[in-house]
Amino acid sequence: MKPIVVVENVSKRYRLRQGEARYGTLRDSISQTLKTWSNSSPAKNGRAKPASIWALKDVSLEVQPGEVVGIIGRNGAGKSTLLKILSRITDPTEGRVSLYGRVASLLEVGTGFHLELTGRENIFLNGAILGMKKAEIERYFDDITDFAEIETFLDTPVKHYSSGMFMRLAFAVAAHLEPEILLVDEVLAVGDHDFQQKCLGKMNAVARGGRTVIFVSHNMAAVNQLCSRSFLLDEGRITRSGPTAEVVAEYLRLNSDSGGERIWSDIATAPGNDKIRLRSVRVVSNGALRTEVDIDQEICIEVEFANLV
Repeated sequence: MKPIVVVENVSKRYRLRQGEARYGTLRDSISQTLKTWSNSSPAKNGRAKPASIWALKDVSLEVQPGEVVGIIGRNGAGKSTLLKILSRITDPTEGRVSLYGRVASLLEVGTGFHLELTGRENIFLNGAILGMKKAEIERYFDDITDFAEIETFLDTPVKHYSSGMFMRLAFAVAAHLEPEILLVDEVLAVGDHDFQQKCLGKMNAVARGGRTVIFVSHNMAAVNQLCSRSFLLDEGRITRSGPTAEVVAEYLRLNSDSGGERIWSDIATAPGNDKIRLRSVRVVSNGALRTEVDIDQEICIEVEFANLV
């Protein structure tokens, strides 16, 4: 089967230095000179500050039609940059991306919405951007408004919407207008629990209909529930790919050493009272400290305390 998404050796570099003002004044010249000197001067550790940073480096992957794929990793690993390249919001510095189908993106709350237009008008605007004909948008209009649960505010300019209402309508539009490829970033964190579950159910339905979903999230339970295969990004590179359960386990293992324990060395300032005070609290799973836990695995909360009586 021919892949619907092909990413070939993609890298993305961002420059950290600000460019010079097009029409400079004396103040601009002095400011730019100071900035240039600051950026080129050695950092506190003796090394010069970098002029650019590679958000992605030599990333390659393929996604088959109808797959639900997860992309996970720490903040700054390059997940959102990859989705922006797939969405054609930004171009890669190196490499090539091939997409064989219509793409709908939900990368942040209100993506593609015009603040002065009403919810109704933005539904038609987003549909047109996705290449839908007016008749097609009208066919799904009632389903979109029912899913978003904002009928009362449908003719209100979206600049008056809350972030939750924004997300509800944006997701409803992206999911219902029949894209072959649906890209979803961490925006589901904005909604309440019931609506998050509703969105996950809709993404499952989209996948069962033969369409492709690429899902970025820090919610490992949602990734496990939704995705059959996942990719782990670290410092702009794919370090692990395969079945989601294995990739999530690797991600949790790599992050287990960074926390999961609190120790109070000074008994006088530790939480408690004149009878008992805490010494330490730990989160342990599979014999190791954890900052994040897998809901399918047994966890243990270890509490050490001092009895002062």
